[in-house]
Order: sequence, then structure tokens, then C-alpha cells
Amino acid sequence: MTEKNKIVIEAEPHFIEAQSSEKENRYVFAYTITITNSGDTAAKLISRHWLITDANGKVQQVEGEGVVGEQPFLKPGEVYRYTSGAMVETPVAVMEGKYTMRSEDGDEFSAAIPAFTLSIPRVLH
Repeated sequence: MTEKNKIVIEAEPHFIEAQSSEKENRYVFAYTITITNSGDTAAKLISRHWLITDANGKVQQVEGEGVVGEQPFLKPGEVYRYTSGAMVETPVAVMEGKYTMRSEDGDEFSAAIPAFTLSIPRVLH
């Protein structure tokens, strides 16, 4: 049995060395998000809310409509993928958040974005 409103979110971060500067405490990351509608009702992504916490404990909140200028509508089984970016002041940070979704029957619900780590290569391993 499937759930009515079930959105699965996966993240794949990448360090962007060419735009980063250790001496300026600027670390730039790209991340690709894959959103899968695993429920049995179509839903539209209305807004996003991110929390980005760097290694110093500094938290950035990012809120806004849609993602990358779009508000994708996903039918059951459909996948939407996009790439965006974040800039932080430390070589390691954590991102997490939620999307506000609206099902085609008008219900609003949250889809959790599981926490993922932004890390320059060879810092954590």
C-alpha cells in the first residue's frame, strides 16, 4: 500500500574548488537534488526552507518559492532533478530542510530533506 503524499528526496553534494578560497573562508558547493513522488497523488512543490549549519555553528536559513525558479508538478512515480549551490565559511557544513508541497486535491504537506554533509575532499576521511 502506498502513501497518499510521499516524496523521497536525495542529495548529492560536490565541492567547487575553482570558486572557493581557503584564505577568504569561502567554500562553494553545488548539490544535485532528486525529488521522487513515491505517493499515489500528484503534488506541486510550492516552497523551500533550508538550514545550512557550518562547522562554527553559524546557521543560514534560506526560504523561497519553488526551486531554481520552478515549482515542479510531479505525478505519482515522476522524478524531478535540479542543481543549486551554497557558500559557507568553513570546509565542512550540513544542509537540511523541507519542501512545502501541495497535492492535487489541495492538501499542503511537508517533505523532509534529509541532512547531508558539504565537505571539501579529504577533510572527513
